[in-house]
Amino acid sequence: MHVEPADVRRVPWLLRPFFWNQKRKYGEHLLAALAWARSPKLFMGVAVLYGMIDRRSSPIEPQLRSLITVRVSQINWCTFCVDLNSATLMKRGADRAKVEALLDWRQSELFTDRERAALDYAEAITWSDRQVDDRLMAELRRHFDNDGIVELTGLIAFQNLSSKFNAALAVPPQGFCTVPVAVVEAEDERLAAE
Repeated sequence: MHVEPADVRRVPWLLRPFFWNQKRKYGEHLLAALAWARSPKLFMGVAVLYGMIDRRSSPIEPQLRSLITVRVSQINWCTFCVDLNSATLMKRGADRAKVEALLDWRQSELFTDRERAALDYAEAITWSDRQVDDRLMAELRRHFDNDGIVELTGLIAFQNLSSKFNAALAVPPQGFCTVPVAVVEAEDERLAAE
C-alpha cells in the first residue's frame, strides 16, 4: 500500500463499532477501511453514504448492485474492490461462471436485459471517453424508473470513488474470492495484446 493503514487499536471510538462489525463479518479488518480511517471524518461520511446506497430498501436488487460494483472496479483496476465485491456478488446468488464472464459481459448470454442496461450505463459513466446518450437512456428507462436511475447513478458514482481511492493507494486484495485474480490477469493479457 502507498499509505500505512491506520492502527485499528487507535481509531476514534466512533469508528470502533464499524471495525468490530467488519471483523465479525469478514474475519479481518479491511485494509481499505483502515486507509479511510486515517481521516476519521471522511471515513464516517463515506461509510454513511455506502450504507444508504447498499440498503435493503434500495430499488436496485442486491445482486445487481454487486454486479455493478465489480464491473466498475474492474475498469478502475481496483483489485481489492474486485476481490471483495466478487465475493459479495457470489454470496448474493451469482454463480462463478457469471462472475468470470463479467469482464466480457457483452458476449455472454448469462446476463439479463436489465443487467445489460445497467452494465452499459455503468461503463458509460466510468470510462472517461464515453457519454450517456439518448439511446442508452432510452434502454435504461425500459428497465428502471426515475428513482431507480438515480439510485443506480449514485451506486456507480460511489463505486468510482471507492475503487479509484483504493487503486490509487494500491490497496491489495485480501483473498475473499479466487475468481478476481484470473479476471484481472485475463484483462492484463487482453490489454497487452491490443
